[in-house]
Amino acid sequence: MTRPPDTGCPPVWVVMGVSGSGKTSVGLGLAQALGARFIDGDDLHPRANLLKMGAGVPLDDEDRAPWLERINDAVFSLGRRHEAGVIVCSALKRRYRDRIRLGNAQVAFVFLEGDYDTIASRLHARQGHYQKETMLRSQFDALEIPGADEPDVLHVAISGTASQVLARALAAVRR
Repeated sequence: MTRPPDTGCPPVWVVMGVSGSGKTSVGLGLAQALGARFIDGDDLHPRANLLKMGAGVPLDDEDRAPWLERINDAVFSLGRRHEAGVIVCSALKRRYRDRIRLGNAQVAFVFLEGDYDTIASRLHARQGHYQKETMLRSQFDALEIPGADEPDVLHVAISGTASQVLARALAAVRR
């Protein structure tokens, strides 16, 4: 499946992947190209999560629970207003994606897929973001790559330039 089922609501795309995979850049570009509302999932983290990540401490499942609830609610809210949306969040584990899916038939995922070395080099070059390169290993350890049993997930390779990745993602969601 390349898009959410026709629910009478515009689709909400969750751009997912580990930190440094390009979620924000791709998400902003998709939202602009699709005329959709953009929501940065990082803005939905509770204060305690932001402080923990800022201190370089990886989040655990207990920390993520209220954040995933907020993302689920954002998808639901967009559907209630019949708005298309693009939300960026890591959604690293299947159960996280399932939590976002709960009660939200109009949601689908765009998985920005890349290898550890590529993403580590991107994180090393980044400034002003709380995600530390040292936390990248924990994200890769937690990542459950979506398989064929998650037909609402599009896989987009992050190789190449940012504009090439965006073009691939846009082509995928428009198919």
